[in-house]
Amino acid sequence: MALDAPQDMSLSRVAMKAELLDAETELKLAYAWRDHRDEEALHRLITAYMRLAISMASKFRRYGAPMGDLIQEASLGLMKAADKFDPDRGVRFSTYAVWWIKASIQDYVMRNWSMVRTGSTSSQKSLFFNLRRVQARLEREALARGEELDRHQMRQAIAMEIGVPLHDVEMMEGRLSGSDFSLNATQSAEDEGREWIDTIEDEGEHATQIVEHEHDTDTLRGWLVEALSSLNQRERFIVTERKLRDEARTLESLGTELGLSKERVRQLEAAAFQKMRKKLETNSKEVHAFLA
Repeated sequence: MALDAPQDMSLSRVAMKAELLDAETELKLAYAWRDHRDEEALHRLITAYMRLAISMASKFRRYGAPMGDLIQEASLGLMKAADKFDPDRGVRFSTYAVWWIKASIQDYVMRNWSMVRTGSTSSQKSLFFNLRRVQARLEREALARGEELDRHQMRQAIAMEIGVPLHDVEMMEGRLSGSDFSLNATQSAEDEGREWIDTIEDEGEHATQIVEHEHDTDTLRGWLVEALSSLNQRERFIVTERKLRDEARTLESLGTELGLSKERVRQLEAAAFQKMRKKLETNSKEVHAFLA
């Protein structure tokens, strides 16, 4: 849950009053947490560097995210740093924590920048947070030289400066060029303007396809009724039980009911199909496939 403004201010005041740790104390707390899972030591370590987390969170406010959410993400990054910090490596905790805090905030900003996933690779992340800044600097430098870079030259220069593929620059530039829009927004300012969602093609069947399907079904049904009417009562009964039921009856069960052998029922069925084929010999392939 996002923190509200009063809580943000309160948290900031608490962070500013937190103790400043010297290298020796910081090392003792880190060892106490790593080796003994001392929660009091962890709390002191995190509280002491909460001001660092808040300071870094404030640098990302220009991306439009609530400050409370940014602080929460920064805090999560700080806790991850504390959990993974190895005091034996000889670096200060603050130096190590910066990378975790920054990564946590950046991931949050990119997740919430757009409903469409902006990217997750290192090159995409680097572009997201540096493209505009690098582009502005390159434009200033070109202007100072009396040059004017076209769109393609600028993209190439950005790709070389940041060290990413050109197509990544083109893709990210497009994603940063605008924000998300509702499909229910109208295309014009008029009250009766058509909504953008109306321009999306319906993936379902079109009316013409539905009509054609119904027509074909009716035609096929008529052919079958006509073909069945050419059979005698016993043949029609066998075809109906064998082909027109959800669960087809066996030759043996039909033979028992009609007082015939299984083989005789099979012969009558074959003869009935032959009659129907003759009746339908000029009709559609669907009917022949049904009778096969």
